[in-house]
Amino acid sequence: MYPVLEPGTKLEGRAGVCALAVMAKAPRAGKVKTRLAPVLGFEGAAAINVCFLRDTARNIAAVCEGGAAGLVCYTPVGDEAAFDGLLPEGFALIAQRGDAFGERLLAAAEDILACGFGAVCLIDSDSPTLPQEALKQAVEVLAQPGDRVVLGGSDDGGYYLIGLKRAHAGVFDGITWSTGSVYAETVAQVKRVGLELVELPVWYDVDDAETLAVLERELLHGVKPEFARVDGYDAMATREFLMQRIDHPKEF
Repeated sequence: MYPVLEPGTKLEGRAGVCALAVMAKAPRAGKVKTRLAPVLGFEGAAAINVCFLRDTARNIAAVCEGGAAGLVCYTPVGDEAAFDGLLPEGFALIAQRGDAFGERLLAAAEDILACGFGAVCLIDSDSPTLPQEALKQAVEVLAQPGDRVVLGGSDDGGYYLIGLKRAHAGVFDGITWSTGSVYAETVAQVKRVGLELVELPVWYDVDDAETLAVLERELLHGVKPEFARVDGYDAMATREFLMQRIDHPKEF
């Protein structure tokens, strides 16, 4: 079991630490990565989600040696045991709250910062090869004096990471969530609020058969996505899953 943080209960010695928090659902079949079910089945979709979590957490753990801490901001409450054994030592859990996606992001930032962290990056759980350099850059930028927002855009028009030092509600206002305009609208909101914006390298989410094929080309054949300007993370658990799918296709 991992410790579950209570918002408002400040942790000692965290003022100079950036929380790298993965926004994640408990990996239950039929509840996660359902758009991959047509190609993987519900059990396979849940299994690859577990791999995504393992790889993302391992990636974060390597960055945590330099002024960062790993968290999973999870839902639903009561399903904490679903994460047992998936995360490296030192990770903690904190529950999501809110209904709409923007509400959950804002609440996560508020609750994590209320625990005493000096900054927070909210990271999606759908990008297992997210470049480690992007995470390092986010931590370094947020450690500098002054207020700002760090944003890592996805090639589909969304974002895979948002980093803040304060929970600015305006950054999440008026966003048309789950569309290809999320990134552009968020950039506009950051400017409207009057904050400095630092943009990270573009990456991608794995949500459907098309993006799963991009992931397979990257991990199994060493072919970078067309938009990539940096190397992706070596997502070992996900690669093993994809190789098993090739070797044992009848299981999927």
